[in-house]
Amino acid sequence: MKESIRSRYEARAKILKAMAHPSRLLIIEELQKKERCVNELTAMVGADTSTVSKHLSVLRNAGLVIDEKRANCIYYTLRCTCILDFIGCVEDVLAAKAEDHKKIMKSCKK
Repeated sequence: MKESIRSRYEARAKILKAMAHPSRLLIIEELQKKERCVNELTAMVGADTSTVSKHLSVLRNAGLVIDEKRANCIYYTLRCTCILDFIGCVEDVLAAKAEDHKKIMKSCKK
């Protein structure tokens, strides 16, 4: 594989890896609604501040969120809301998988 192609796939994998945690997916969905400060996200995630800060750092390093310090709080927003289109696609895959499972279960009952 050419180095330029490998670099592109590695960059994509970094973004997907950053999203590959339930708490980070929750954070992304919450940031879709509005910007949030660390304290708000900590309460939503149900983890301590250092853990949520680490999750936010992973998302920021992947380029998914941006931050802005105001007074004593850091506010986070999604950099590109189109990431939610991908999450919607994941939901479609889950629904299709559930439908396939439902069909298999029906055939087993016959």
